[in-house]
Amino acid sequence: MVRMMKEDNKRPWGYYEILSDAPDHKVKRIIVNPGGVLSLQRHKKRAEHWFVVSGEGMVTLEKDKYPVKPGSAIDIVVGAAHRMENTSANDLIIIEIQTGTYFGEDDIERLEDKYGRL
Repeated sequence: MVRMMKEDNKRPWGYYEILSDAPDHKVKRIIVNPGGVLSLQRHKKRAEHWFVVSGEGMVTLEKDKYPVKPGSAIDIVVGAAHRMENTSANDLIIIEIQTGTYFGEDDIERLEDKYGRL
């Protein structure tokens, strides 16, 4: 099966696909290009669970850093500063499960961003 990606799901670090969007959750497949880094961010209305499918990276969660590889999982509570970085030569693919009361992209508070999107 080939999935069509919406143009607005492209980001400087890669892109994402929405796999499920329901009133009580959202699920995304996130592909981070080699060397790509998501912004350091937090959310007021949602928690996230990241599961690494393939690739290797580094997760920043508050002040701590955690190396991740296939099978790694990270839980991000509401309000926690977090980011994902691809440290490998291959795509880093994660499944992100969002839970909470709101899942819009405007619930992203960027704290740092190497692409100037503050």
